[in-house]
Amino acid sequence: MTDKHALIQPDKGQPATAIHLVDKEGLAAFLKSLSAAQRAALAAQKFEADGFQSAVVPDGDHWFVVSGVAKADSLSSWCMAKLAETLPAGTYRRAGSDPGAAMHGWVTAQYRYDRYQSEDKSEGPRVLLSKEAKAIGPALAEAQAVNMVRDLVNAPAEDMGPAQLEAEAEALAKTHEAKLTVTRGDMLERGFPMVHAVGRAAARSHAPRMIELEWGDAKHPRLAIVGKGVTFDSGGLDIKPSSGMLLMKKDMGGAAHALALARLIMETGLKVRLHLLLPAAENAISGNAMRPGDVLRARSGMSVEITNTDAEGRLLLGDALTRAGEEDPELVIDFATLTGAARSALGPDLPALFTRTDETARALIEAGLASDDPCWRLPLHDAYREWLKSDIADIMNSHANAFAGASVAALFLDRFVPEGMDWAHFDTFAWRPAAKPGRPKGGDALGLRAAWHMLRGRYA
Repeated sequence: MTDKHALIQPDKGQPATAIHLVDKEGLAAFLKSLSAAQRAALAAQKFEADGFQSAVVPDGDHWFVVSGVAKADSLSSWCMAKLAETLPAGTYRRAGSDPGAAMHGWVTAQYRYDRYQSEDKSEGPRVLLSKEAKAIGPALAEAQAVNMVRDLVNAPAEDMGPAQLEAEAEALAKTHEAKLTVTRGDMLERGFPMVHAVGRAAARSHAPRMIELEWGDAKHPRLAIVGKGVTFDSGGLDIKPSSGMLLMKKDMGGAAHALALARLIMETGLKVRLHLLLPAAENAISGNAMRPGDVLRARSGMSVEITNTDAEGRLLLGDALTRAGEEDPELVIDFATLTGAARSALGPDLPALFTRTDETARALIEAGLASDDPCWRLPLHDAYREWLKSDIADIMNSHANAFAGASVAALFLDRFVPEGMDWAHFDTFAWRPAAKPGRPKGGDALGLRAAWHMLRGRYA
């Protein structure tokens, strides 16, 4: 992997190739500033300042780059990302101004998941200079958190099981002097029975566990971050088809988001008392697998009828949300690759957001728009609660009809969050099926930056 710390450096006047960002409104004025030969070079490359369009222009013994953007005075995270993917290795600076928000995409565009590749295909780093020295650290931290999610999600299930998620949490705990508690085995069965039930069919090397990390001053507001950690989802006895299993290494994407968000919180020293909870399990098949029709007793004491073993993630989260609520946090945020219904409704790019209050929803949506990480609110519609009624238990884990799957799943989770507690749930895809500038195909963070910028605004 390229050293991400080297990709953005303070601008101290060192030699660098200039990048001119031009929008359509400013194109005519920019052309007037060029020589006839340079205008001819742009014309030959049919440069019209379209988004992500770029051209190389000779300048004596050197050259500079011209790139089209939507608005030159209001840069997005991605407006320079394609340049970071395609320009030759070297050092660059934005002419006439600072790159600002575009630093994020410059770093994430150079991400490569090469853990299993025997041949090094990297072309060397493309370094961007910035005169805003104080902005470099936060920009790098955010990009590194996104790339952390990508690394964790891209790893195959054999190398990213519950034990590996525990190792990631342990590394964070050691780095930031946090307390780590891991519950396994008989203690897991007694304390987190739904986590145990989901994961009990897996091999011993992939045994389920509840991972908890606590950090920060006890005097600060308590914040709980929960991440679904299903490290592979076969569907259980309600088995998925092979095509449905193909991407199920990413079903721990919620845990990856939670780990990355915890990392940002601790690195920045946000004034919160952090409680990170990662219920980790592999939904496997064996003779002791959870069965359709079983009734589980949750940590909360509620009885849950299993009507679909492929609706297992909400079971993990139910126990984890109960545990989080026991500490009376001011805010709970959970991330989960929970439902295909959310993807049917919103596609791969938009995480479905569920909150109990309009204020929290508004803060997350606005933070997402400001950081180029949009999310879309879906309803916790009370009328659908009756679809989770069971004839033999307090609740069932999956409703019988095909309607409003994301909302009904969120309503299931709502039953495990204490009444009146501020709670936000992200039903995220954690995957990008097609590459975009700065966002390669594969595992990705969707909703992470929205949550981080909201928290930074709320607790900084």
